[in-house]
Amino acid sequence: MAVTLSGKNILYLVAMRKMILAFCVATFILLVASFKKDGDNKAWIRVNQLGYTPGGIKVAVWCAKAEFNVTSFQLIDSASGKVVFSGKAGKSYGAYGPFTATARLDFSSFKKSGKYYLKAGKAISPAIRIDDNVYSGAADFCLRYMRQQRCGFNPFLKDSCHTNDGYIMYGKKAGLDDSTHVDATGGWHDASDYLQYVTTSANATYHLLMAYRDFPKVFGDQKLANGLDGKNNMADVLDEAKWGADWLLKMHPREDWMFNQVADDRDHMGMRIPGEDSFYGKGFERPVYFVTGEPQGLFRYKNRTTGTSSTAAKISSAFSLASTVFSADKYLRYRYGQSAYSAYQYALKQKGVCQTAPGRAPYFYEEDNWTDDMELAAISLYPVLGGQVLEHDGPDAEAYQYAKLEKVTPWLGTDTARHYQWYPFINLGHYELARQLKDKRRDTIIGYYREGLQRVWQKAKQNAFYRGVPYIWCSNNLTTSFATQCYWYREQTGDKSFAELEQANFDWLFGCNPWGTSMVYGLPAWGDTPTDPHSAFTHLRNYPIDGGLIDGPVYGSIFKKLLGIKLYSSDEYAAFQSDLVVYHDDYGDYSTNEPTMDGTASLVYLLAAKEAEAMKKK
Repeated sequence: MAVTLSGKNILYLVAMRKMILAFCVATFILLVASFKKDGDNKAWIRVNQLGYTPGGIKVAVWCAKAEFNVTSFQLIDSASGKVVFSGKAGKSYGAYGPFTATARLDFSSFKKSGKYYLKAGKAISPAIRIDDNVYSGAADFCLRYMRQQRCGFNPFLKDSCHTNDGYIMYGKKAGLDDSTHVDATGGWHDASDYLQYVTTSANATYHLLMAYRDFPKVFGDQKLANGLDGKNNMADVLDEAKWGADWLLKMHPREDWMFNQVADDRDHMGMRIPGEDSFYGKGFERPVYFVTGEPQGLFRYKNRTTGTSSTAAKISSAFSLASTVFSADKYLRYRYGQSAYSAYQYALKQKGVCQTAPGRAPYFYEEDNWTDDMELAAISLYPVLGGQVLEHDGPDAEAYQYAKLEKVTPWLGTDTARHYQWYPFINLGHYELARQLKDKRRDTIIGYYREGLQRVWQKAKQNAFYRGVPYIWCSNNLTTSFATQCYWYREQTGDKSFAELEQANFDWLFGCNPWGTSMVYGLPAWGDTPTDPHSAFTHLRNYPIDGGLIDGPVYGSIFKKLLGIKLYSSDEYAAFQSDLVVYHDDYGDYSTNEPTMDGTASLVYLLAAKEAEAMKKK
């Protein structure tokens, strides 16, 4: 039976067909878009967001959460969109952390300066800078955080804090009654809290002094001694180092007096901008702990102190280097030099380790080594004494004997350690000893460095990130120290065997990690960096903490056991957390996202080394 359609019906069917076709096209587009989005979110490329030098090692890490591998990649000019380099992906490293597949993308042979991005499969990297100037000003930028951590007059706040410190505790061995007042104002706050430790402050002071000594051309003069804007014909890094050294003088005001810390974990009773703390039981004063060489702890918990050496030797080393660096000033040369010698004698008073004092919580700096500190103190004192002997055989022989007692910093190559157990994470004494020795002992010392690097390499070479540093508290501090040890070994030997491992650890700090984020607040300014750190400055006042190096990722097992951890915001890195390791850019995570003063000072040295090296190649 034939059906005759009217013009009206035909128009209706045509309209319906167009609607159906339009619906199908729209659905197809949505499906394609959805597929593309899902595909893109299954693979990522992690890079050093700070950038790479033209002649340096340039490696990114491709990582995926799907069962596929990448075989090739392209480097693309950001301006023109043209492919400027094509390469084959390295071997498949398999699963790591949250990823099921990983590979290294090496584009080191490409040496032209410019702005680029990498493409591997559907994954596209963040912007990449290649230039000899990529590290310029980075070390000075991190000094911003050091100035912000100042106690006494704080140039960031343009106000003073803790001006009543403090009253002595554990002073009876020196004939001092507890609660006796002593001037302890100055120095730096340790982290987001306002405790002050001699051991971390002395190490920070040494790193800043060493950075200027080794790389003086890197640093500028934009600040006065008090940290305010202006020029005083002194590099800003020296202003900061002197701020630390002058506080250490207050911590060792007499030959028979030495203090280990100001305040304790009562500080953690609440977040606040630094000011007058009234919860220590004696007005606005805070306790100042005397170095006794015996276990301390005013409340439930005690440390395991066995001697005076680790604290006193660190102070001595800082004073020795200060005496050398400020030698043009006769008063400072004498003042620091005299204190370096008396602090060394205090270190010999009772050989052993001096840990920080806990209070109501079980957390403290559990340093267990001290011979590395004695090694550094002995060799640092040598130029101060003008060749005079310390005991019998001279400082080089004495330092060498201490060096043999800790050949390799114990955490190197291990999977874990207690909090600050092997501080300061790197044997600075080996570096200074190797600088001064001219005989076969130098080769022996450098061999100790190589052994430590090799231990880490055995673990690192098994994953695409070349990660061999344990994920313990302050893992970024360990990473910075390890990269520095790699650098020192390469500089002292010319051996580049560990150069790629060195660069991988440096790259890790600036984004070549599972989360794709820099671990330094505000560096680089255009990158993914911490925005919600565990800091009163940012949390209460939205003040930037430019240049602060955060603690860094920890094992998932550690994170789950910590007391008082609570995330306050949704986790933007949730896709990249794993049972192996976690990092949260969240105010509530004091274990991974709290900046530290001593870690930042160590990074100042490493960044200065990188910038100086780049300057040589221009």
